[in-house]
Amino acid sequence: MNKIKVLQFAIIVLIILNIGLVCFIFFSKGNGERMPREIVIEKLHFNKNQIVKYDRTIKNHQKNIRKLDDSIRKTKNNLYLLLNSENNIELKKDSLIQNLSSFQQQIETTHFNHFLEIKSICNQEQLADYEELTTELSKIFSNRKKPKHE
Repeated sequence: MNKIKVLQFAIIVLIILNIGLVCFIFFSKGNGERMPREIVIEKLHFNKNQIVKYDRTIKNHQKNIRKLDDSIRKTKNNLYLLLNSENNIELKKDSLIQNLSSFQQQIETTHFNHFLEIKSICNQEQLADYEELTTELSKIFSNRKKPKHE
């Protein structure tokens, strides 16, 4: 073979590999790319009525978490503003950190209660699927893309 034929063959192989790689990436999006809502609905085999109830609990849950997240942001802002202060800094710092701890505890309680609400939506046949889902919760929610922090 001459050099031109070898180069043509190499280019064709590279094009085929690139197309194969693009197809693999496009079609291999699994559970990690789906939203937790979709995963829960699929795993629990919710019917339309259950999906409506589930969507209501999601909206309520998101509203509660948003409020707590806002409280955490404001409290953290107040905490870091203390760095510019000179009086009673230790007492105020401890109080604000205690508040942050309380907000985080409320968030975890809100998450836990949300899944109890999901359980209450399930019928008797879905409870086994719910139990299986609860063992996978950390995997499902750890795959969510988190915003980058500076």
